[in-house]
Amino acid sequence: MLMSTPRSLALRLETTWNPPTDDKEFSYVLRLKNLSSEPLSGFALCVSGPGRVDPAGIVEGATVTKRLSNFTEFQPPEGFILAGGETWTITVHALSWPFRHWTDGATSAYLALCDGTAVSLATEPTRTSSSNAPLKRGAEIYPVPANPPVPLAIIPWPNRVAVSSRRPLPAGFALKATTPEAQAAAASFTALVEHLFAAEGLVRAETEGAATVVLRQTEGLGPEAYRLEFASESVTVEASTQTGFVYGLVTIGQIWRGARLHPQAFHFPAGGEIVDEPSMSWRGLHLDVSRQFYGTAEIKKLMAVLAWNKLNRFHWHLSDDESWRVEIDAYPALTEIGAWRGHGLPLPPLLGSSPARTGGYYTKAAVREIVAYAKGFGIEILPEIDMPGHCYAMQQAIPELRDPNEVGSYYSVQGFPDNCVNPAREKTYEVIETILSELIELFPFKTIHIGADEVPLGAWSGSPEALARLRELAGDELADAHATRLNVITNTHGADDIHGSGAAILQAEFLERIQAFLASKGCITGGWEEAAHGDRIDKDKSYLCSWRNVEVAAELAGRGYEIVVCPGQVYYLDMAIRPDWDEPGGSWAGYSDAEKIYTFDPVGGWTDAQKEKLRGIQACIWSEPMTDRAVFDRLVFPRLSALAETGWTKPSAKSWERFKALAGTMPLLYGLHQF
Repeated sequence: MLMSTPRSLALRLETTWNPPTDDKEFSYVLRLKNLSSEPLSGFALCVSGPGRVDPAGIVEGATVTKRLSNFTEFQPPEGFILAGGETWTITVHALSWPFRHWTDGATSAYLALCDGTAVSLATEPTRTSSSNAPLKRGAEIYPVPANPPVPLAIIPWPNRVAVSSRRPLPAGFALKATTPEAQAAAASFTALVEHLFAAEGLVRAETEGAATVVLRQTEGLGPEAYRLEFASESVTVEASTQTGFVYGLVTIGQIWRGARLHPQAFHFPAGGEIVDEPSMSWRGLHLDVSRQFYGTAEIKKLMAVLAWNKLNRFHWHLSDDESWRVEIDAYPALTEIGAWRGHGLPLPPLLGSSPARTGGYYTKAAVREIVAYAKGFGIEILPEIDMPGHCYAMQQAIPELRDPNEVGSYYSVQGFPDNCVNPAREKTYEVIETILSELIELFPFKTIHIGADEVPLGAWSGSPEALARLRELAGDELADAHATRLNVITNTHGADDIHGSGAAILQAEFLERIQAFLASKGCITGGWEEAAHGDRIDKDKSYLCSWRNVEVAAELAGRGYEIVVCPGQVYYLDMAIRPDWDEPGGSWAGYSDAEKIYTFDPVGGWTDAQKEKLRGIQACIWSEPMTDRAVFDRLVFPRLSALAETGWTKPSAKSWERFKALAGTMPLLYGLHQF
């Protein structure tokens, strides 16, 4: 019975993390405070992550009645009434991992009422008994020194800089282009600076006092190379491609903005030249839009930020257990069901989403718009549809991807049950090939990433169809052993869980078939490093993103795989900057500040033969802690620029002191500085 209309009550949830001590185990304490004078009953408390409560563990003051990954429903004792002015306290002693940062705890909460409705709660960031420091949000400030090591503000630093004395700073620049490539670059660069720096007037008409920038088509330069020639009244950009022109213009824009914003530190040159091209061909960023949704405007702004850093690959993680984010005509249920989370929906509120129906997806028109916009800056976009694991949302929309006679459950490391599409079903290939065919039409780069990471050890162990196929592939002994793996919970990030197992054998056959289909359509297949299990995919038509460490990356390169290096302990930008509680972010892979990323050698210890298989490097943004966009800015910047300089600048020309002095001139996505 509801004693009072909860919408008229003042309620607040406070959460506290108490780390373990010598004489006491850890505890996660949730306190629901009734700040009104009215009593409340007939409700359950629902919270979501990133932290995950173990329902089999000890919970005092409540019973866990529902759990899906980081979503937990706590039921109070029978007959419980929360009186006015009183507090309901829940103490949890069982979590998937100990909390280490303020973003680990509940980031949203609501009351589920007995009539099926829900009421959102004000939720305070999780505090800890071990720290009273102010919680960090917004990008870390890197102040520009009065006397920087170099007189020009350029990130990434060019191959050759030979400039002379300063000239008065131009009011802006008028771009003069005659060839189609140069004209397209001028238009793209104009759009870029209007997006990033709308009121600054970097590109303007001669009638507004602009200096001239001449774009001159020159053969013999590489596809991303450019040359700048400075004179007292003009600047000339030489390049052979649209992308080369854009990069040359970005360098001019960076020099100009540095001198404009910090005139005592930087200047604009009156003469000399800059000659430049990248050291790596793949300089990328991965963004997970499944855990948190980013609208089209955010993605386009991010493309502009990538262009300003001369990054050229965008790995768009469009699906995962938590949602499906791209329109597919053949299967409208993917977005009708899989794109939305909320109370009472197939996907509950997760990772800080509210009880109201929230989420979103990209229409095909929006995808084409973003792809074309990024292409103008030299950025190629590749989509990822993660499979055969990480498919919980996909299965809610298309249940035929599971064996209808499957029994029992297995769980992923993130706590999702039975989240792998079944590789023994022909329906699986029919659905996936249809989806991929529609995606290929949207992404002309002809590179499709298919995930292949974190398949649980017990995947398909309760599926008669999968076990029958495993018997055909590996014999009765392994199939019988695999059938015993029901109710196994994967408890570590990584591929150790399935290597050499029945799940690995089934996955290898699945990946081989999907990769062959993509190859038949003229596409390159990308995968995380687990796609190498069984060595079944065609190495000449695929590449791997190696995310554990450079030793694993080197070993895979030695086996003949082309590698994009993105180790979690360095290049995962969702990991916290440092281990302090007041910092946001994750911790399972470690910590990396901008200096660690900048000085990290992505091919340390590799042989020359292994280096021949290096495609490049990539930062990865996983979005679990990104409910708060000020957290995004803090975790991504300036670490993204540190990676960009590693991908562009020759190792012998890198300088942390120089980079640190210039980092404060680079744009943020949301413009939120530390507060």
